Amino acid sequence: MMTDDIYRIDKARARASFGRAAETYDAAAILQKQVRTEMLSRLDLVKLNPKVILDAGCGTGMASHALQKRYEKSQVVSLDFAYPMLQKTRQICTNIGFGSGFLRQLKSLLGGAKQNLLCADIEALPLASASTGLIWSNLAIQWCNDLDAALQEFHRVLQPEGLLMFSTFGPDTLRELRIATSAASGNEYTSVSRFIDMHDIGDALVRAGFSAPVLDVERFTLTYDDVKSVMRDLKSIGAHNATDGRARGLLGRGFFEKLEQSYEQFRIGGKLPATFEVVYGHAWRGQDKPRFDDGVSPVTFKPRNK
Repeated sequence: MMTDDIYRIDKARARASFGRAAETYDAAAILQKQVRTEMLSRLDLVKLNPKVILDAGCGTGMASHALQKRYEKSQVVSLDFAYPMLQKTRQICTNIGFGSGFLRQLKSLLGGAKQNLLCADIEALPLASASTGLIWSNLAIQWCNDLDAALQEFHRVLQPEGLLMFSTFGPDTLRELRIATSAASGNEYTSVSRFIDMHDIGDALVRAGFSAPVLDVERFTLTYDDVKSVMRDLKSIGAHNATDGRARGLLGRGFFEKLEQSYEQFRIGGKLPATFEVVYGHAWRGQDKPRFDDGVSPVTFKPRNK
């Protein structure tokens, strides 16, 4: 998949940003929690008994814990490219998942669930082909430079009739910040990643070999008192600008004053909005979904009534 070089993600910078945010992530990740809850509710509609689950882009491991609780006999693999996030996952899942002392030892002796932590990139999964029954990825694939490569890797490691369930950000995400920053910098630098449209994601799923993908979109608006609060929240979850076209040095007080002034055009009811467009998707690997004789697979886009 071709992308403009200026929007290419600097993986080293992104990895470092998420690593630094490991301790502050959960307190600030309000949207991530809402999306995780919605995704978990969708699993209620699916009959699935996966032996192995991959949490791709696990962050601090809250979804890994929820998936382990839901599928008690499954082996959950928590994968992230930021090692401090995996350290946090180990801590959180131990504290809320296994208890302490005698109870943890007893579960270990009885062959209960254990943590499986893997530091790796979604675009190059170090897992065997057809080794997982469910791949879960909550707001992570937007940090990939090659969506096709990531989805092909998901397809490769899924077992036949395995399920991929994911969420990611769409093009309207942080539109206010993008517009305000572009005005303040004179379009000299990139300020926000270029997120992929839902229809393009559906096409990429079909190219990767998935059957009859289903996608829909939901918009969230978080509100803030000022621009500094917007930036503080993004920093707390590690969502720094990691594009190659970003400014490489401090832009100074003058730039930030222009940014504040430009962002004011969006103030409503005394609050500054930050829009997030969330794309939900799921697709199956295998022949259990219909394919047409000409090799075309249908993609379903579900409207939201909210």
